[in-house]
Amino acid sequence: MSQLAAILGLSGPALTADEARFIRDADPWAFILFARNIDTRAQVRRLTGDLRDAVGRDALIFVDQEGGRVQRLRDPHWRRYPRASAYGAVHAKDPDAGRRAAYLGYRLIADDLRAVGIDADCAPVLDLPQPGADPIISDRAFGDDIDRIVDLAHAAMAGLMCGGVAPVIKHMPGHGRATVDSHLSLPRIDADAQTLAESDFVPFKRLNAAPMAMTAHVVLSDIDPDPVTLSRHAIQSVIRDRIGYDGLLMTDDLDMKALTGNNLAAKTTAVLEAGCDVALQCSGKLPDMKAVAEGARRLSGKSLERARIAELSRLSPQTFDRTDAEAKFDQLMMQVA
Repeated sequence: MSQLAAILGLSGPALTADEARFIRDADPWAFILFARNIDTRAQVRRLTGDLRDAVGRDALIFVDQEGGRVQRLRDPHWRRYPRASAYGAVHAKDPDAGRRAAYLGYRLIADDLRAVGIDADCAPVLDLPQPGADPIISDRAFGDDIDRIVDLAHAAMAGLMCGGVAPVIKHMPGHGRATVDSHLSLPRIDADAQTLAESDFVPFKRLNAAPMAMTAHVVLSDIDPDPVTLSRHAIQSVIRDRIGYDGLLMTDDLDMKALTGNNLAAKTTAVLEAGCDVALQCSGKLPDMKAVAEGARRLSGKSLERARIAELSRLSPQTFDRTDAEAKFDQLMMQVA
C-alpha cells in the first residue's frame, strides 16, 4: 500500500510512544522538523532515525532552512547562514560571485542537514517582492529582479542537490505582492492575470523542473475567489498549465490563518481534491495529525509518481571539502558584510 498523502510535524525532540504507534498505522509520506524538535546533532540524528524506523522505510524528512530569519538549525551547534537578499547583493556586484556564493551556502546547509538525517529543505524562495508588500517575504527573497532570482535559485538548488538534499521551491505561484502575512490572515492579490504572468509567475516557470514546490496561501482575485491552495481552477490553469509545473505540489502549512476553518480533516480532503499532491500540517499535535490522516488519501496516480521522483532527487552527496568551502564562502560574502 502506498503512503498517506501527508507531511506531518512532531511534538518535541523525541518521538513519543503514542506518535510512533500512530505513525506506524498512518504511514505518512514524509515528516517536517521545527525548532521544537531540534536540540543537538546527536538528538536530531536519533529522531530522524526513529521516524524512519517507525515507518520502516527511508522517508523524506523536511525542514525550513533558508538562512536569515528562517533557520531551524541554529547556533551553538550549527552555523548561521545569510538571508537570501545577501546573495542578491553579491550578485548585483558580481553575478559569478553571487552564483558561487549561493551554491556554496546551500551546499553547506545540505552538509549540515544530511549529517543529522534531514534530506529535504523547504528552499529556495522564488517570490518576487513588490513595493508595499508585507515584510513576511522581503529579505527572504533573492531580490526584486527576475533574472537575479532565477540565477540564484538555480545555484541554491544545485548546492542542495549536490549535497543530497531535495529542494522545495516556494511559494507557488507567488507571494511577493501579499500585503498581509498568510500566517495571520488571507492575502488578496488584485493584480490582473496578465501582469502576474509577466512578473510573479516567471521565476516559477523558469524553474518548473524543480522536484517539489510549495503553494502560496493567497487569493488571486482575477483568477479565483478561493485561495490557490484550495482552488482546483488556480492549480490547474496557473500552476500546471501556465507555469508548466508537473512536479510534486505540497501545500503550505494547513494551520496558517489564511485557510479558515478548524476542521483539519475536511481541509485536508479539500486541498487534495483541489489538486495538491500532498498536505503539509505542522503543529505536531497528535489530534491534529489524526484529523489529517482521516481527511487524506493514499498516494496514487500522478501524485504517487511525483512523490517517487521527489524521493529520487535527494542524490548521493558528492565529495565535499567543508573547510575549503567555508573559507571560499566567507570570502565571497565579505562583499556585503
